[in-house]
Amino acid sequence: MSDIVGIDLGTTNSLIGVMESGFPILIADENGERIVPSVVHFPVEGEPIVGRGAQRGRAISPRETIYSVKRLMGLRGDEIAREEVDYELRAAEGEARVRVRGRDVSPEEISALILRQLKKNAESALGRRVDRAVITVPAYFNDAQRNATKRAGELAGFTVERILNEPTAAALAYGLERLQSKARIAVYDLGGGTFDISVLQLNDGVFEVLATNGNTRLGGDDIDAALIASCDLPLPSWQKRELVVEAKHRLSRENEVVLELPFVSGQNRAYGLTRDQLEEITRPIVERTRWHCARVLADAKLTAQELDEVILVGGATRMPLVRDFVRSFFQREPNVTQNPDEAVALGATIQAGMLSGAVRDVVLLDVTPLSLGIETFGGLMNVIIPRNSTIPTKAGEMFTTAVSNQRAMMIKVLQGERELARDNWPLGQFEIEFAPAPKGVPRVGVQFAIDADGILHVLARDIATGAEKELELKSAVDVSDEAVESMLADSLEHAFDDMSERAWTEAQLKAEEMLIAVATALRSVGLEMSEAERDRIGAAETGVRGALEERNLQRLLRANSDLDSATQQLAATMLEKAIGPR
Repeated sequence: MSDIVGIDLGTTNSLIGVMESGFPILIADENGERIVPSVVHFPVEGEPIVGRGAQRGRAISPRETIYSVKRLMGLRGDEIAREEVDYELRAAEGEARVRVRGRDVSPEEISALILRQLKKNAESALGRRVDRAVITVPAYFNDAQRNATKRAGELAGFTVERILNEPTAAALAYGLERLQSKARIAVYDLGGGTFDISVLQLNDGVFEVLATNGNTRLGGDDIDAALIASCDLPLPSWQKRELVVEAKHRLSRENEVVLELPFVSGQNRAYGLTRDQLEEITRPIVERTRWHCARVLADAKLTAQELDEVILVGGATRMPLVRDFVRSFFQREPNVTQNPDEAVALGATIQAGMLSGAVRDVVLLDVTPLSLGIETFGGLMNVIIPRNSTIPTKAGEMFTTAVSNQRAMMIKVLQGERELARDNWPLGQFEIEFAPAPKGVPRVGVQFAIDADGILHVLARDIATGAEKELELKSAVDVSDEAVESMLADSLEHAFDDMSERAWTEAQLKAEEMLIAVATALRSVGLEMSEAERDRIGAAETGVRGALEERNLQRLLRANSDLDSATQQLAATMLEKAIGPR
């Protein structure tokens, strides 16, 4: 079987690797550098420049040098205002585009240039074609972002065999030498543009993701932006950025640095920065990871003390402040045995080896981060695949009509953790038609399938005819990245109200259905009932209507029960009439 390479397509840097003689090897370029900066420069003439050469282009023409493009993947046009970059962004057909040298370029096309450079490096080093790849993404990338990453790989000439979550990849890198052990591992991944936290269980070669959480818009870029904004340096933005970022890196090793500003306003100047100043500026950003860490432990049903290791991944975790935070929150010394810049790429390479057969005796079980379902009658969210379900997975349910002579059923696909459909995110919708029939007669099977890349496929089938339709998910999910973080917080904050609202809606639907059914039955066989029975039924109906008007859940539940009890003889009489004389 041909090689499958593993790729870490990072916000700041990217790497590529391959399994050689049973070991994951990261591939270097012609200069011996394994890390390729995720930067693309578009010169006036000639092909785009990728990597370190492109980084130098930022000093000459920053508006033609594209960086941190990963944060633009799957972004809608109305979200670009949040991005603070030196190059021009614009909306085109509802999606984010980079305007460079008079033309619009998609984030996927720019990412494809980075991937193509990695492909070129690999083929040059290996001396053979490489056209199959595993590419990593943040665990909290949504469907649009995952699809955009896959398209970028295809544009670069790869067959993308798997989209792999970055924390899962890091755990693979950590656990390859521990295949016979048992351990519970947290992976704290603070990269250039994204943050992920995942809890995995390693058990005799089986890697099972227990829970995952994170924020696709939180990372080292935010630390850089805060630091740059705080430094009053009379320099062009690109030069200011270079000096400040270099200072940040040095302050991971030193307590104080001096930035030399040669010949500014006719004289040489210096600007001092201490680690304490850096930490004061960046502490609020690091603290934003606390909620995610707490939630992932709750979802995994573990305490910090029950973890065996906490692995640090991502360049930002080199900062002493980040390590202090992790040490304090998880109450243990973080594991720094893996190179934080290379762990994800090594894990992607191991996953590639698993797919090609070069790595055996390892099983990887990933999860989906948010629940998926459809809207049902009454505006409720019916969950088909719960959050943190192991993927790939497939699940389905049977649905019927709530109205007689209905000719079609609208399948509205939702993602989220709230009880009511209106509070979740709509992913898409489609209609399946069927022959009109009394309510409750039509049967429509709805199946959700999440593939190994975490991409959702929805199928609806009319059981009577076998006719079916499949949902084609759009390339952009109509929800901001920040909403991912707030969704789980809202589900906790409103949990009691949501459950009460759901219980009320279900009781209300039952009450309304019973009132209609009782009225129909009384018209049919009411004269066959005794006056006392009719009075009892009438009193029970009045109780239900009163509870509905009062919107009192407990009273409505009792009233529904009373009406159900009062109509037992009515139901029996209706059944006898339907069966007819024996």
